Amino acid sequence: MTDKPLPGPDKDRSRQAVARLDRYMARAKEQSTDLIVEGVLRRTVGLAMEAEGCHAALGGRCDVVADDGRRVETEVVGFAGERLYLMPVGDMRGVVPNARVIPVSGTPEVLVSDELLGRVLDGRGKPLDGGPPIVDGHRVSLFGAPINPLDRQPIRESLDVGVRSINSLLSIGRGQRMGLFAGSGVGKSMLLSMMTRNTEADVVVVGLVGERGREVKEFIEDSLGTEGMQRSVVVATPADDTPLMRMHGAWMTAAIAEHFRDQGKNVLLLMDSLTRFAQAQREIALAIGEPPATKGYPPSVFAKLPQLVERAGNGLAGQGSITAVYTVLAEGDDQNDPVVDAARAILDGHIVLSRDMADAGIYPAIDIESSISRAFNNIVDVEHQQLVSRFRHVYSTYQQNRDLVAVGAYQPGTNAELDEALKLWPGIVEFLRQHYAKKVSFEESVRELRAIFDEPQESPQQATAPVEV
Repeated sequence: MTDKPLPGPDKDRSRQAVARLDRYMARAKEQSTDLIVEGVLRRTVGLAMEAEGCHAALGGRCDVVADDGRRVETEVVGFAGERLYLMPVGDMRGVVPNARVIPVSGTPEVLVSDELLGRVLDGRGKPLDGGPPIVDGHRVSLFGAPINPLDRQPIRESLDVGVRSINSLLSIGRGQRMGLFAGSGVGKSMLLSMMTRNTEADVVVVGLVGERGREVKEFIEDSLGTEGMQRSVVVATPADDTPLMRMHGAWMTAAIAEHFRDQGKNVLLLMDSLTRFAQAQREIALAIGEPPATKGYPPSVFAKLPQLVERAGNGLAGQGSITAVYTVLAEGDDQNDPVVDAARAILDGHIVLSRDMADAGIYPAIDIESSISRAFNNIVDVEHQQLVSRFRHVYSTYQQNRDLVAVGAYQPGTNAELDEALKLWPGIVEFLRQHYAKKVSFEESVRELRAIFDEPQESPQQATAPVEV
C-alpha cells in the first residue's frame, strides 16, 4: 500500500501549519529564560560558605537569602563535588542554616565613562562621596581582557613624576610598572602623594586596597586636592571590608584605568597596596581549604599577582598608556618577604625606602643602592646614564666605608675614590632630600644631578665627619 499525495487544499494547509509551528518555536526560544537551579546553605565557617544543590560557574554570583529577606551577595570561589564554596561581598549577618542560595547571571562588572572623574567608589562601583549614582557609560568585566604581548607598544618615553631622585636616578618610562617597597612608617604614603600631585598624566586612578579607613579622606584632601580630584578616580576598599571586596577594589581600579587607556589617554595608576591584595587572596584561599605554601601564602596568591599587574602598561598602537606604581609592604623591613620577592620579579623596577635614611630625616628616604628602574636605559641618553653610573659608584663607595670614617680610622689621601666620595657627600645628601610640597621637573632633576660633580665641594678633611644615612 502506498501513501497517496495530499490534495491541493490539504497540502497548503499542512505547509501553513508547519510554518506557523516554526514561528511559535522561534518565539518561544527568544522569550525563554535559563532554568535557575536554587540550592541551600549547608555550612559556614568564618567567611566561607558551602552551598549544595545549585548550579553556578566559578567566578559567578549567588544571592544567599537572610532570615529578614535581605539578599547577601556572594561569589563562587571554588567547588568540591556537588558543593559550591561561596565568599560574601558584603555583610553576611542574618544568614541562617539551610538558607536559599539563588544563582545570579553575569560576572562582576563596573560601569565606566568620563562620569567617573572626580568620584570616589567602593568595591561594587557605588559612590562613597555622597554624589549621585553612576548611570552613563558601558559595563566592562572587572577582570579585563589580556593583551597580546607582541602588540604592546614599547616603553620609550620618560615620565616626569616631580621627584628629583626618581626623575634623575630611577627614571620611569610612560607605561612602566614600578613597585614602592617599604616597611611601615618610612614615608611610603608621603612619596605616593608627591607622585600623585606632580606626575604628568591625563587621568589618575587610585586604588586604596585594605588600608586604614581614615587615610581615604586624608589622601583625597591632602594628596589630590580639589584640582587634582577633577582628573582622578578613587576606589576605596578599606581594611574592614571583606577579602572579596578588597580584591574587587583592586580589579576595579585596573578596569577603570584600562577604560581611559583605551580612549588614548595617559593614565597614572596608584595602588596602595599590592600586599593587602595578596593578603585578601590568602584569606579566601585558606578559608576554602587551599594548603599554604610559602610562609602561609597559598600558590593561588602568586598566580593572582601577575594577573593584576600585567593589566597595566602601554596599550596597542593608537591607544594610551597605564603607568602603574604599586606599594608593597615589607613586613619587618624584610626584603625577602614572599610578596616582596614575587612583586620584584614581575614589576619593571622597584623603589626601596630605607629606614636608616628616614631616621636621619632624609625624605624621600630612597635607598639608591637597592632601587632600580629596568626601563632606564631605554628612555634616557648616554650622558644621563654615565652621570647616574658615577653617582651610584660614589654613593656606594661612601656607604661601604662610612663606619671607617665615622670612628676616625680613615686618613684622607689614602684612597682617591673615598676622598672624592667624602667631598661630594654633603651635596649628595641635599640632592636626595626634597620637601614634600616641592615639585622638581625632569630637566631640572638632571641639571641638579650634573651640578653635583661640576660645583666645588668641601675638602675630604672637612667632610670626614659623615652625615649619617
